[in-house]
Amino acid sequence: MSEEKGSGFRVQGSGKPPAGRDASGDGAGSELIVRYLGRQAYEPVWAAMRDFTDSRGERATDELWLVEHDPVFTQGLAGRPEHLLNPGDIPIVQTDRGGQVTYHGPGQVVAYPLLDIERRGVGVRCLVDRLEQAVIDVLADLDVAGHRQEGAPGVFVDAAKIASIGLKVRRGRTYHGLAFNVDMDLSPFALINPCGFAGLRMTQVAELSPAHADCQVMADRLIEAFCTLMGYHAKRGERPFLAGCQTSTA
Repeated sequence: MSEEKGSGFRVQGSGKPPAGRDASGDGAGSELIVRYLGRQAYEPVWAAMRDFTDSRGERATDELWLVEHDPVFTQGLAGRPEHLLNPGDIPIVQTDRGGQVTYHGPGQVVAYPLLDIERRGVGVRCLVDRLEQAVIDVLADLDVAGHRQEGAPGVFVDAAKIASIGLKVRRGRTYHGLAFNVDMDLSPFALINPCGFAGLRMTQVAELSPAHADCQVMADRLIEAFCTLMGYHAKRGERPFLAGCQTSTA
């Protein structure tokens, strides 16, 4: 997924807004700035998300950041060390998101919704539902049946997990988000208990619909589905400044 590529998503204006939100809203309430970050190390992006969330004003426009990360294991606030089985030389980062341990790496589309859910009248559970549904809708367009599983946020295909979700909410604003496996090396997942589940099998678009295993294409479709579900109008934005980090194209 390259930040240099032209935007492939279609601006959405026909999606129904979440219940309790005025569909007309103001410009800040309905527009979604979408930023493609390319491939990045994890920690500078995490720091930038926190800074954005802490500094945004009441009328700041919501944003969605799309990124592929360098290989990294991230632990959620509920993470237990016993779920790190044999991490080897892959870095481990203790984060402030919800959930247990997961893996990020090239070939995985990570979407970070930086939203003022209090302003939009959307609860956390509703946002999780919309993120899951966006992945399910993208998979359905590939003739792949995705589904939810009770007690395990994310999206599954049969018994294998294809997308994981972990959020942080601070003063009604969200960061962290969704990881969608597209065309990546899945072997590092065997070095952990993914999301705290021993033996959980992971899958990806490359296994289920190889012709569509392109991160840029899947990112664009994910944006389109999410905007439709949330009632946003998508607008392309520039890459944010990431302290001490340069875009990697490797």
